[in-house]
Amino acid sequence: MIRILSGKYKKRICILLGMLIIGIAYYIYNKVSRKNYGHKVVVCIPVYGQSYALGEEATRITNFDSLRIKYNGRIVTEKLDYTFGYFDHSSQLKQWVKRVLHYDKKAFELSVYSMAEELASKLGEDTIICVFPGGHGMNTIEQLMKPSSPYLKFIKEIETAYQKANERGWEFIVPAVCWMQGESDIVEYPNYDYKEYFHRMYNDLNTDIKHVTHQKNDIRIICYQSTTITKGLRYKANNYDATEPKTPTAQMELIRDDSLIWASGPTYPYDFVNESLHIDAVGQQSIGKLAAKSALGIIRNTKRNIGLVPMTYEVMGNDIRINFNVPCPPLSFDTIQVKKVDNYGFNVIRRDGVDIVSDVTIEKSSVIIHCAESPQNCKLRYGINGEFLKGGRKVGPRGNLRDSEKNVSNWCLMFDINIDKR
Repeated sequence: MIRILSGKYKKRICILLGMLIIGIAYYIYNKVSRKNYGHKVVVCIPVYGQSYALGEEATRITNFDSLRIKYNGRIVTEKLDYTFGYFDHSSQLKQWVKRVLHYDKKAFELSVYSMAEELASKLGEDTIICVFPGGHGMNTIEQLMKPSSPYLKFIKEIETAYQKANERGWEFIVPAVCWMQGESDIVEYPNYDYKEYFHRMYNDLNTDIKHVTHQKNDIRIICYQSTTITKGLRYKANNYDATEPKTPTAQMELIRDDSLIWASGPTYPYDFVNESLHIDAVGQQSIGKLAAKSALGIIRNTKRNIGLVPMTYEVMGNDIRINFNVPCPPLSFDTIQVKKVDNYGFNVIRRDGVDIVSDVTIEKSSVIIHCAESPQNCKLRYGINGEFLKGGRKVGPRGNLRDSEKNVSNWCLMFDINIDKR
């Protein structure tokens, strides 16, 4: 009996050893003789920020199967696969568990989906578009900077994408990162300079991403503009000393003046979910299409896209002429897409809170603001209005100025400018 049992055990051991040897041989074979994936270039343009970057509340309208099939599998996640829609801000492990369990309740519409579609339709068949979100809702820029957990996870996921591409013998580059953050810096009234922190964050992102990818070119930032100024609990209409416009104005100045920053657009022309904080899925798609314009420009090394922004102004008696950069002339006031607001969104506010604008007209690439008295020492504003705690194109902070781009128009970015004697 003992000899019979021993024989059975020997047989089982031999089978197990055989399976182990086969497994080891298969592993070595895969490592030594790499599958031929052909020549590809992975263009990775992720989005980083707070809840807008994560698509919060934007009910998804992109079909992931169609996204894969329509573009022959050329739009992928950070794992270079098609498991879209699984995100956790805290760890890659929790994100992996969500993938395994198919827990997709946070699979919102992301701006990078429509951006990826635009890029895939315009770039060659040997180009793979890698997109994914990073960041954390309800965080200021300070809370998203290095060495915060969301930041480190974001860099790790870029590294994951790079390693996957490297294993397949593919080229890999991060030409840009989309930036969607600013709401918390409006409503929490932090005591720091947004532009200073933005530049610090950019320097870290640029250094760390280039360390991962070994690319020579600096990354670019494709920046949107946060417009939720009425969410600040101190917000009051026509408040001369208002601080809520600081963050949107800082973003406008970064886009206009920094050679490494490109534009997508402001959020006010779109519907907000429940007219509150977040843009809906159509708004996310529109921001993504605007981002795609800049992404293509960065890839093709064309003139920097800064959107529709004020470049200079001059005071002429009681009038102010604002000269704009207009991507696609002529300028127009659109009161259909965005509900008409007084003086199309322009204000000139005295220190006592009185708006002295009497009329606003367009003249080629300029807007002429006619005032009831001299505007010296006033605040020149655009889009700084709206109902308290409300958002969106009907009741929120907004303006009616856009260019004549046919597909997705460029809307004027909000701003708040001190008119000083010159």
